[in-house]
Amino acid sequence: MRAGIALGSNLGDRHAFLQGAVEDLKKIHEGGDFLLSSFYETDPLDCPPGSPLFLNAAVELETSLPPLVLLDHLQVLECQSGRPGQHEFHGPRTLDLDILYCGRLILHSGKLTLPHPRITERLFVLKPLAEIRPDLSLPGWSMECQNYLFKINKNI
Repeated sequence: MRAGIALGSNLGDRHAFLQGAVEDLKKIHEGGDFLLSSFYETDPLDCPPGSPLFLNAAVELETSLPPLVLLDHLQVLECQSGRPGQHEFHGPRTLDLDILYCGRLILHSGKLTLPHPRITERLFVLKPLAEIRPDLSLPGWSMECQNYLFKINKNI
């Protein structure tokens, strides 16, 4: 299944943390195109005052990992980057990896909701995603959201 993942970092060598995550994600990629957006510097959203700027990107890969297993894998990568398991809500972080979607799957569990419930509210996710998948259509998305991705892509 094709899975979309948002990447973010706003502590330390942000570029190195994102590049390291990309290399780790390539290891679980199982074929077809591995899509990687450019890196975008963005303002922190809903973060504590004085939080540093983020570097964000998006990838899409092919994986047979079930979504909750993929989530566990991403959390291990975050921890290996120095992000503590217990951390301040929206606080600065070395690495933040969020599953945006897994194919056409709709999932509501205590650990994970797919597609990501706030994907359409976050330009720092939509802009990199529009670069790699301007035609993306997900369950529950309106045509307006799909057109928005296309318009963002044309302005990149």
